[in-house]
Amino acid sequence: MSVRTGGVESVRDLTGEARRFVAGRGDGLLSVFVPHATAGVALLELGSGSDEDLLATLAELLPVDRRWRHSHGSWGHGRSHVLPALIVPSLTVPVGDGRLLLGTWQSIALVDLNVDNPERTVRLSFLSG
Repeated sequence: MSVRTGGVESVRDLTGEARRFVAGRGDGLLSVFVPHATAGVALLELGSGSDEDLLATLAELLPVDRRWRHSHGSWGHGRSHVLPALIVPSLTVPVGDGRLLLGTWQSIALVDLNVDNPERTVRLSFLSG
């Protein structure tokens, strides 16, 4: 699927799309993969301020400044290339009877710090069993 981040640092909820993707598929595993060198996916509570807290924490850990050796793109772009070491580009979620087996407050989120790429691809796949 294509996700528009709008060229701003963002945490985008993918849970609804993931739920629709696994509906009716029975038991198995959902794989969520972002084929980008500057984005990742995470499981966290969204909508309660955690998404803003995550972006603030990443800004502290990976500041926008000139320390980055990888320097093409916008100022501080190299930090986006370090992000997938902290927020990995893939995750797996168990599925039971066509439903995501997430915890009560868990959501699937795309995490993107790269303001140079406003359009992202997210690949969902299902392994039955």
